[in-house]
Parts: sequence; C-alpha cells; structure tokens
Amino acid sequence: MNEDIDFWVSKVSWDGKRLNIIHAHENNNNSVGSYLEMSRLDVISRMNMGYVFCSVLKKNDGKWKKGSYFMTDGNVINNIDTKLPFIQTKRKCFISYYHKDDFSYKNTFLNLMSDLTVSKSVVEGDISSDLKDEYVKQLIQKDYLYDTTVLIVLIGPKTKCRKHVDWEISGALNRKVGDSYAGLLGLLLPEHDDYDSKKAAYNKMPARLADNFKSGYAVIRDFTNDRKKLQEYIELAYKNRKVEFGNRVNSRIQMKNNTCN
Repeated sequence: MNEDIDFWVSKVSWDGKRLNIIHAHENNNNSVGSYLEMSRLDVISRMNMGYVFCSVLKKNDGKWKKGSYFMTDGNVINNIDTKLPFIQTKRKCFISYYHKDDFSYKNTFLNLMSDLTVSKSVVEGDISSDLKDEYVKQLIQKDYLYDTTVLIVLIGPKTKCRKHVDWEISGALNRKVGDSYAGLLGLLLPEHDDYDSKKAAYNKMPARLADNFKSGYAVIRDFTNDRKKLQEYIELAYKNRKVEFGNRVNSRIQMKNNTCN
C-alpha cells in the first residue's frame, strides 16, 4: 500500500445517492488500525486541506489491499469504490459446512468478513459429541447457536450428506435457541454443480435447507469474495426471519447417519 495516503476508507453509508458517513483508518506505516467515523462534510474539509483518502479492500487471506483514491469537486466526493461495504449492524453468523472438503472456504469467509460479522462458528475440537441431541445442546450451552441471527451453509457437492450440517440447521430453526429463529443463507461453492448456473436444485443441497428454500424462508446464492455482496446476502437472510417468519420449516426428522464420505 502507499505512504502518501492519510486515511484508508473501509466502509460507507449513503443518504440516497450522496455519501453520508465513512469509516476512516489513519494510515500508520501502511497498516489499517481502528477507525474514525467521519461525515461527508468532514471528509470534504480534510480533502480541501490536502489530506488524501483512499478506499481499502480485503483479500481472501484477510489482508488489506489498496482501492481507489477519493476525489472531490466542490462539495461532491467522487471516485468512491463501489465494492466498499456498508456501515451497518454486524450480524451474528454461524457457518455450517463439511469440514473435510470445505474448510478452506470457511476460512476465506472469516478472513473476508471478520470486520462485518460476529463469528459464532465452532472452534475445531470444542464440540465432540456424535449424538444429535447432545451436540445441539452443547452448541446452545457454549453460546454458538444461542444468539445466532444468521446460519450460513457452505454448499459443496457432499454437504447434503452430512448429519452435523442437518443438526445445525435444525438447531438454528429452533425457537428455544435464543429469542428467535435464525435466518438461513446457503452459499453454493465453486465445486458444486449449480454454482454460477443461476439455479439451485433441491436434491443437491441439505434437505432441511431445501425445505426452507422452497418455502421462501432460506436465501441461496453463489459464494463470492465480494464483501459487499456477502453483506447483502446476510442482511436478506436476516430480514427473512420476520418477513418470511411463517414459512420456516423444521418438521423433518433429523439425520441419524452421514450418507456419503
């Protein structure tokens, strides 16, 4: 990154089509530290005094990369990177996935979204039970699912076969978990047949997720490294908790065994 930059901009909010607020990080030896919240007028004032603002974007490994320089024309700020995510409430997200095949995608998601979400995902080795009732109970007691607001399912070719994924979806849809149900977001991974096809076959995703996709409760999208899009997908699933409240489906008997390796 560049030493001539005074502030890195990581998030923005808009008032209609006009920039409203930004999260600006002072450039300290080309690192991105804690942020200052600045209004549009504050940014313009500083730019008119010669301060340099530049957007900063996250890579798959969680490191920051330089985006585009902000420009000003009177009281208008131009050249704002369209991929900058929004300033909004961080949703509490639990990631459900098949560890053997898809662990790298979980890491990529966490790297990309660490400053945009609150991770409620299981730390490897913390939950050891293979009994579904005890497993879900531990998830609740250890504060993983208790207040999760969006459960994200990483959908690979074999995710539909995994009993733990089914149990986690079921647990997130249980009202006894926290004060409400969790929203459901399924992300099709690049190895999945339906990735980038603009379709999502019910029989190629976990059955309980498919039930809720059919009903309109669950949201299904392609996995992406675009932070703004991921933020948008999470927010849609979060809103469905209320908008599609009556379409939540959790009547299916829980899986007893994995159906593939």
